[in-house]
Amino acid sequence: MSDSAPRRVRVRAPELVGEGGWLNTGGRPYSLADLRGRIVVLDFWTFCCINCLHVLDELRALERKHRDTVVVVGVHSPKFVHEAEHGAVVDAVERYGVEHPVLDDPELATWKQYAVRAWPTLVVIDPEGYVVAQHAGEGHVHAIERLVTELEAEHEAKGTLRRGDGPYVAPEPEPTVLRFPGKALLLPSGNFLVSDTTRHQLVELEPDGETVVRRIGQGSRGFTDSTEVRSRFNEPQGLALLPDGSVVVADTVSHALRRFDPVSGRTTTLAGTGHQWMQGDATSGPAREVNLSSPWDVAWWQGRVWIAMAGIHQLWAYDPDSGTVSVTAGTSNEGLVDGPGAEAWFAQPSGLAATPDRLWLADSETSALRWVDPDGAVHTAVGTGLFDFGHRDGAAEQALLQHPLGVTALPDGSVAISDTYNHALRRYDPATGEVTTLATDLREPSGAVLAGEDIVVVESARHRLTRLRLPEEAVRVEAVAHRTRRAATEVAPGKLLLDVIFQAPAGQKLDTRYGPSTRLLVSSTPPELLRTGEGAGTDLARTLELDPSVPEGVLHVSAMAASCDDDPHNEYPACHVHQQDWGVPVRLTETGADRLPLVLAGMDAQTP
Repeated sequence: MSDSAPRRVRVRAPELVGEGGWLNTGGRPYSLADLRGRIVVLDFWTFCCINCLHVLDELRALERKHRDTVVVVGVHSPKFVHEAEHGAVVDAVERYGVEHPVLDDPELATWKQYAVRAWPTLVVIDPEGYVVAQHAGEGHVHAIERLVTELEAEHEAKGTLRRGDGPYVAPEPEPTVLRFPGKALLLPSGNFLVSDTTRHQLVELEPDGETVVRRIGQGSRGFTDSTEVRSRFNEPQGLALLPDGSVVVADTVSHALRRFDPVSGRTTTLAGTGHQWMQGDATSGPAREVNLSSPWDVAWWQGRVWIAMAGIHQLWAYDPDSGTVSVTAGTSNEGLVDGPGAEAWFAQPSGLAATPDRLWLADSETSALRWVDPDGAVHTAVGTGLFDFGHRDGAAEQALLQHPLGVTALPDGSVAISDTYNHALRRYDPATGEVTTLATDLREPSGAVLAGEDIVVVESARHRLTRLRLPEEAVRVEAVAHRTRRAATEVAPGKLLLDVIFQAPAGQKLDTRYGPSTRLLVSSTPPELLRTGEGAGTDLARTLELDPSVPEGVLHVSAMAASCDDDPHNEYPACHVHQQDWGVPVRLTETGADRLPLVLAGMDAQTP
């Protein structure tokens, strides 16, 4: 582990290859030679990953400021089987407003060439085609922007910088009523309110689910409280009806809760500052003064608005009486752990549904259906962890989902699950413990709402609401099971050096004013994989001992480092927290490696 980089390491960048080809280039393929002379930032992402979506937003300012020298290339590297479908990648690029070239790499060829181990990872390539920096996780764009400025000056002086327009070509917009809608709500009037996510609006529809009554919001990204015509949202998702008849909106990319009054048409802000929550920020307090992180869904339960805080793997709640927000469950570590709320782990909770005695939630990255009881304890009904998913019905303990985004309480006490990446509507019955399939041939369903004896599904990738009669019998489907597409890393049994590389960005140093500035947390699935080395510590390098009798498993690694501007004349230097969680599938072999490097920021000096 190193905390300084006296000289920039340069490694020749491998070629960019992907069987899915290029998007956002007008059909033209690109090689690194075509991009020579430009500063290239590779963004290894997958569209299920909330941290990847955060990085897309972080990159927008960098792209605007350095548009004539920097080319961002998204390398789409799937986790789920559905994400390897080319059409799904095309949808995601439009859904999330990606305005740079994207290489579709369904076989993870480029991911492997660059030895990437985490979503998201950013790699910087200089104008001569050398890798000069690598960063895992979010929150690194400030460091990359400084590096870009240095590279611009260096290569301008050498004559190796080439300025000009980038290769991005915008796709033609599609004229649909809705565009990648997220969630829907049945209003007391009988109309539907839909979050039209990609168009940054709310849309009120007549009971037919098709005829537009009105659009709320200007239709461009923003965070503006005003009338229905002048207000602005930023990729809104979840909706919940409050007892006073108003609607609370999870305004996801604004990192805020908004309140829409259907009578006056006005939008106001309930919670959030518009800035993303980062490690060290307050986790409770006056709602308008506390940062939130990608709230994805909301539900009214036990007198409060519960929030699926997808960005930090937690549940929060907003109390309208006190005007405060606070964490209700989750440690912010990503995974599947049940128990008291303060000890539970979630993985991108994205859907909520309340009944008197349970708050149901779709925990998308663990492909799980979970619930909270009135005492605040967390339970799992379906799902086992981050790496197993598929479409399998039957007893809940062996049933499989694939990245569900929505859950809907049904009148008989069961719940419908919008099983997004299986393109299906599933049902879990607590009375029998059985999972069944209600409907298939939906396209990325992301939520559903009851309307009389029907269930109206938000068919997000078909840009519409789809009305279904709740079937008395379930659909029978062929069972399939999958594991994450990443190949396991071969490591030697016995002692393994876990080496998290962190180099403070130029002009910064580790922040040790209040004690150690780094933290490392290690665990494994199954727990028996680790004989020694689990738990928390402050050193970013640690020797683990792996049990030879456990042939394979997953190492869960969470690392944090804090750095501040290194200017002795500045009494209040700007500080930054760098954090990343890795889940590394490993296979024990006698010829495997005895060192596992994970790059948080910088370059691994031992790179061959």
